[in-house]
Amino acid sequence: MELQRAQNSTTNVMHVMEYLAANVDLAKDLVLRCSAVARELKNDDLLGLTEDLDSVIKNIGHELSRIPASTFGSSRFPDGRADTNLQVAGNRPRYCDQNSCDGYSEADMSIIPANSRPRRRTLHNSDMPRLVDFLQGMYHESHDIGAHSFNSLPEVAEYVEPLYDSFFCPLTNKVMVDPVTTESGVTYDRKAIEEYYEKFADGSEPVICPVTKMSMQSMTLRSNVPLKSTIAEWVMRNEATRVRIARTALSMASTEAMVLEAIQELKLLAKIRRKNREQMHKIGITKFLPRLLEHKDGLIRCDSLDLLCLLVEDETGKEIIANTRAITRTIKLLSSSSPDERHAAISFLLELSKSELLLENIGSTAGSILMLTTMKFNDSDDPVAAEKAGEVLKNLENCPKNIKYMAESGYLDPLQRHLVEGSEDVQMEMVSYLGELVQKQEMTINIAGSASEILIKMVHSGNTVIRKAALDVLVQISSDGPNSKTLVDAGAVPVMVEELFIRKIDDEPMGSKTEAAAVLANIVESGLDPDTIVVNKEGHVITSKYSVYNFTHMLKCSMPDDLNLSIIRVLLALTVLPKPLMTVVSVMKEQDSSLTVIEFMGSKTEALGIGATRLLIALSPQMGHTIAEKLCKAPGQPGRLVKSIGQPGRVTERHAVAATLLARLPYQNITLNLALLEQGAVPTLLAKIEEMQRGEMRASRHAKTYMEGLVGALVRMTTTLYDPDVLLAAMDHNFTAVLTDLLVRSAGSDEVQRLAAVGLENLSHQSVNLSQPPSEERRPKKKNILRRLRDAHAGRVHDNNRKPPPAQGRLCPVHRGVCSPATTFCLVEARAVEDLVGVLEINENGRVVDAVLGALCTLMDDAVDVERGVAVLAEHDAARHVLRALRQHRDVSVSNGGHHDGDTAGAVSRRCFWAVERFLAHGGERCVRDVTADRALPNALVSAFHKGDAATKQVAESVLRSLHRMPDYSATYVSVEL
Repeated sequence: MELQRAQNSTTNVMHVMEYLAANVDLAKDLVLRCSAVARELKNDDLLGLTEDLDSVIKNIGHELSRIPASTFGSSRFPDGRADTNLQVAGNRPRYCDQNSCDGYSEADMSIIPANSRPRRRTLHNSDMPRLVDFLQGMYHESHDIGAHSFNSLPEVAEYVEPLYDSFFCPLTNKVMVDPVTTESGVTYDRKAIEEYYEKFADGSEPVICPVTKMSMQSMTLRSNVPLKSTIAEWVMRNEATRVRIARTALSMASTEAMVLEAIQELKLLAKIRRKNREQMHKIGITKFLPRLLEHKDGLIRCDSLDLLCLLVEDETGKEIIANTRAITRTIKLLSSSSPDERHAAISFLLELSKSELLLENIGSTAGSILMLTTMKFNDSDDPVAAEKAGEVLKNLENCPKNIKYMAESGYLDPLQRHLVEGSEDVQMEMVSYLGELVQKQEMTINIAGSASEILIKMVHSGNTVIRKAALDVLVQISSDGPNSKTLVDAGAVPVMVEELFIRKIDDEPMGSKTEAAAVLANIVESGLDPDTIVVNKEGHVITSKYSVYNFTHMLKCSMPDDLNLSIIRVLLALTVLPKPLMTVVSVMKEQDSSLTVIEFMGSKTEALGIGATRLLIALSPQMGHTIAEKLCKAPGQPGRLVKSIGQPGRVTERHAVAATLLARLPYQNITLNLALLEQGAVPTLLAKIEEMQRGEMRASRHAKTYMEGLVGALVRMTTTLYDPDVLLAAMDHNFTAVLTDLLVRSAGSDEVQRLAAVGLENLSHQSVNLSQPPSEERRPKKKNILRRLRDAHAGRVHDNNRKPPPAQGRLCPVHRGVCSPATTFCLVEARAVEDLVGVLEINENGRVVDAVLGALCTLMDDAVDVERGVAVLAEHDAARHVLRALRQHRDVSVSNGGHHDGDTAGAVSRRCFWAVERFLAHGGERCVRDVTADRALPNALVSAFHKGDAATKQVAESVLRSLHRMPDYSATYVSVEL
């Protein structure tokens, strides 16, 4: 039998080798044909040749599998020629057994000898071509592989790593999880057979094996450990294969469907076991996925984030992500319009934030903190995303730099929390961060009481560096008004006062005092009641003379400009209230500090110059003459003021406050007026006023204040016309024409109109003295001086080719002499009456109306021809406008109950009553008719007589007497004997 078997074996081997030789020759021929006509073949022909070639290779493999291994000893082939022939015929790198596939390397699948494995359950009858061909066939409907197509990636994996029949449970036809063997010798899945046994639990029927149909006496189950181990090994190989197949599908990415299925497959495998995730890390899936976050398809981006979230659960995945652009791309997706995509992105970031390795990377990514804080605070729009964003931010706090990034984005809660709850080192670091922030950018920091206490404590007891950082932070915090109350309650003011006035450390710079003063200035300016701000343990408040004295005592030119500025800010804030204002005035006079403040006006530090000027403006109502005298004595002043006002270019705040100071100091101070005149103030003021009216100076928010200051400084000259030099300047520059023009062309500014009317009133009072009589009658010596001024002015006018003085024969009806706008300031000759009445008609501001009435009343004064003056006003229907003003401002006076506006209305009423009395006493028939026809006049007179002050009551009584509504007590009584 052995001899016969050997003979048969030899015959079989020879037959096999002959068969192989023939197939090799055929394979060579097919290869040659493909090489010769490859460029001319169509797709169908190429497909046919490929199928023939696959059949040849299949036959070779089939025959080779029939050769017993003992035939060649330890070698798979009799010699190297077979392998060479195979390579020539099929162009394959190596050969696998019948049930494996050609074209795979050992890394792709493990080769197990056929005689050591159970029979496999295959899906296809043909061998499997390359993996790429499989995947292409899955997503190209017209391309089937071996007359079969695959519907999913797991099918491809099962083809690569086929299942064995013994893996399947006969009851469920599924791969067994826990295989057990019954008495009948059949293996089932434990759960399935136990459920089957439940049918026979009552013992009424014999237990029948579901496969053999044999009766079983026992329901005992024995675990099939070898099979269970084999299934577990297959499962691991199958999952590893599925991972590689999905990776190949991602690399090809021929369609969105292929990518989506590959990601879904990887997600499933990643959830099953950690080892699959480790394999995904090794073969580059984790590193590749961040590229898909920029894919055009939203579903792919969303699924990629979900898969990444699974892959970064271990530190290895996080380390890989740290070297990609995944974080940057994920931050962009936080603003996606798709809720699913936003949730996936924030979930991925949440998982990444659990690793200390990535905390700084996340926080330093541009826009990350801002996006997260925005998402956190907009919890009404997306509560789920808001909650996760808060968790991410909480994790990011574990990196101190991220706390700084959060503060820069306006999220200060973490910084304040660590400032209060952290260790001493952490507190110092947080203060340093705050100090850096306030230096880099202006921030609004809403500080909590506990945090402010920590900062104040650091100022009080910290080292130089920490004190400096804490003071910088307190300066910025105190600049936000609502924080001032918190700082005061936390005890900041006494510490700052001690820092400013008491504490002296030789090795520390003056900066600490500067910053302490800035904190105090911010607190005082915040609007808190200064009488409640306690500065020391003795109970002194910041408005007390003790405090004000110390503040003013600190004002020195030798001190830093910033320190002086802060002290001036404190004093300026105190001058807003009446009582502290008087305290400041008193201390300033005692210490003679006004000269120091005047010197600060010329400081190169613009803010200090502006602050000093504003303080002088605030003090001018109470100590204006003192300031004016000091201003004239200060070196270079008031020339610097004039120069500052006349600087060309855009109007700045410094220009505006300089002009305002000149407009607020007492007008009648002749010393200051002459000093200004000497410094060329009048030409400078007129030139700037003209530029402003022409619109030549660039627009500025300070332009209105600047213009009002210019006009006020010019009008101050009209109050000292008794001085020959001032009078000559007013004549030379024709103040009447200038002010009349301002009255008309500055309709947008009530203050300019008021000042112009005041100036015209002052000028008009001088007209009766300057008006030249028609005859050369002898005048007093005083008048000869005025005549010489007029002659000098006339010569100046003639030299400048101006119009000659008015003809000597034309007399002014009001002033009884020869008048002109320039030399006598006559309102009639200047045609200012019409403009004044026009302002009275359209302007309802009480202060403007009062000033206009004052100018008009100069034409009805006892020093002029009253009847002619009334006639001139009647020509412009002045009586009707005066009565209208009386009605309007009488109502204002009543409604305001005697406040400031009411006081103005009272002054308007007095002027109106005085004018009405003149209209009645000296007016013509029309003028009297207009007055008596007014129905509101009697009631206004009676009300003023009953409720007005003494001056108003007196003038109202005079009008009532003119209307015959009161007895005339000036009548002469005759004695009659009885």
